[in-house]
Amino acid sequence: MLEIERKFLVNDEWKPSGKGKAIKQGYLSVDPERVVRVRIADNEAFLTVKGKSAGIVRTELEYKIPQQDAEILLTMCLDFPVSKKRYTEKIGNKTWEIDVFEGDNKGLVLAEIELKNENEEFQIPDWAFKEVSYDKRFFNSWLSKNPFLNWESES
Repeated sequence: MLEIERKFLVNDEWKPSGKGKAIKQGYLSVDPERVVRVRIADNEAFLTVKGKSAGIVRTELEYKIPQQDAEILLTMCLDFPVSKKRYTEKIGNKTWEIDVFEGDNKGLVLAEIELKNENEEFQIPDWAFKEVSYDKRFFNSWLSKNPFLNWESES
């Protein structure tokens, strides 16, 4: 299955609606050719393999796994897990996922939209102010090694 995704920074105009979904995820591999992620989202757990990105397109295979297995796999992950709260917003006929990062990535808020093809048109909400789809620093796998709170001190 192909994942075609665009990613945007979110400004202060956006306010969460609903309680959101708690997500904790870590990476078993961050090889440039493939990323292997384990994720616990509320009471569900997944193992995901993502292929090498070609622009905003990459192969993604995701499998539901027992939560107990995911907890064990998280202890085997590289670097540190990424924690965030995920909210969804319906804009036009599309669903946006807004991630409010916690822990060492606190202060970062990203919105993602999945598309059917690279050229699909969609409405960009006012609170999505800058596209970062091609900037690897905003990939969760990058954030697990290079937390957002350290960015200021590194520049």
